[in-house]
Amino acid sequence: MTIYIIFIIGFIFLIKGADWLVEGSSALARRFGIPSIIIGLTVVAFSTSLPEMVVNVFSALEGNTDIALGNVIGSNLANILLILGLTSAIMPLNVKKATAWKEIPFSLVAILVLFVMSNDKSIDNMKWSVLTASDGILLLFFFGFFLYYVIKMALGNREKTADENGKPQVPPWKIVLFLAGGITGLYFGGKWVVNSAVTIARTFGLSDYLISATIIAFGTSSPELITSIVAAVKKEPDLSVGNVVGSNIFNVLLVLGVTSIIKPIPVNPGINYDLIFNMLVNLYLFLFLFIGEKYQLKRWQGFFMVALYVMYILYVILRG
Repeated sequence: MTIYIIFIIGFIFLIKGADWLVEGSSALARRFGIPSIIIGLTVVAFSTSLPEMVVNVFSALEGNTDIALGNVIGSNLANILLILGLTSAIMPLNVKKATAWKEIPFSLVAILVLFVMSNDKSIDNMKWSVLTASDGILLLFFFGFFLYYVIKMALGNREKTADENGKPQVPPWKIVLFLAGGITGLYFGGKWVVNSAVTIARTFGLSDYLISATIIAFGTSSPELITSIVAAVKKEPDLSVGNVVGSNIFNVLLVLGVTSIIKPIPVNPGINYDLIFNMLVNLYLFLFLFIGEKYQLKRWQGFFMVALYVMYILYVILRG
């Protein structure tokens, strides 16, 4: 019974943490004239990726590398199909042109790079496939390039400050309090949800990869889910989209980069199906933005993405 209570408390922390993080991020963007999409791609994306980072680091240290890889792949699919799907089903999401043409393709390239690195056996005729420390360093290099792009975009696309557009300024101390409280709530909430979910799942005898690609992936994606829905309700669509796309890039390049440096990650060839599906999902997201009204995720597309996610979960469960 205690584990279920922890599970519920974790979700309460996630919800409140997401609310504070969106408030603080929006205020930060207004105060410094930074576009909301930049905040979503950096501060919010990193904060909501903390559960993946924590889970993967502990998994690597404990030798549970199946959990590390499955967590990232499953989480990225949940981010697009479940989170953007549910969010756009609630309210159509307008997407920045730069996000459609740059950030989403960059996310697709990140998965493609991971796919190549995960196929040493077929590409390089090695005895097995493994993500090594050198692969991790290369992933972190790509991550550094992404951060450079985001910073450059922020400097070149500064918006009017709150004093110019009529929105009230939020005191610096309150912004820091919102951000710190939001990150803390998301971190502990995500950790409690994941740990309790794993304990509950293992009572049913599920495998590590199955747990990581479903239960853990959903748990570590809970901050993104709550944050994106809250952002959409608060009329901050740039935070919703930027949060998901930025989080996916962080997961592949930063989280897997750090994890593979800590300990090499053996790759099961069967994971290729999941990686290919991940690439297709990113491609679908890109193409969806050009069906009907440009640069908008419609409600019917959101329901379609959620249906795809349900089908993927059923496939993973049946595969075992």
